[in-house]
Amino acid sequence: MTRMTCLFVALVFIPFLTSAHSFAINQPVPSVGVVEKGELNYQNEKFSYQNWSSAQLNGKVRVILHVAGRISARNMNNPLITTLREANLPREYYQTTTIVNVDDAVIGTGMFVRGRVKDSKQANPWSQFVIDSNGDACRAWELTPKSSAIVVLDAQGKVRFVKDGALNRQEIQQVVSLLHTLLHQEESHHDTGTLPVIKTVKHEIRD
Repeated sequence: MTRMTCLFVALVFIPFLTSAHSFAINQPVPSVGVVEKGELNYQNEKFSYQNWSSAQLNGKVRVILHVAGRISARNMNNPLITTLREANLPREYYQTTTIVNVDDAVIGTGMFVRGRVKDSKQANPWSQFVIDSNGDACRAWELTPKSSAIVVLDAQGKVRFVKDGALNRQEIQQVVSLLHTLLHQEESHHDTGTLPVIKTVKHEIRD
């Protein structure tokens, strides 16, 4: 194979390598349901599970964090998650949905991973946590194993941003700006006052 042919093949396949997921901008997420474990609830100091479906994602501006059940994957997008947590966004308009793929955990650590998710739910009861024991969302959305993905949805449940992998500084700023826009749109619809300014964290952000 000649050098020019190799270059042509590389250029043809680069878009597929960088956009392997099945999300489409301005479209709903591909339909998926999680029935093995599913959404984690915490009420009256007790945990329980219920079936979860992507049909539940509309109604609020939302950031979906899909993450493999591994410490390395969990740390990939910590700068963005820390930024959102510290922003104290209005719960009537915004929610973070974290989907943990326990099927993609280090062998023997599944119980530990579920325990960490329970700790997070207990500390952030207004956030949504989904334990995906069979990796159904990962397969339906064609996400990279052992990784982390960020998806921003508007209140109609349509994808406005997606990145399969760690966000760099510019992408974090892009997400923050997009959330400002979407939340102010919701504010104008409901006319309830001024929304908080989201300040990005300055540590642990990799370019």
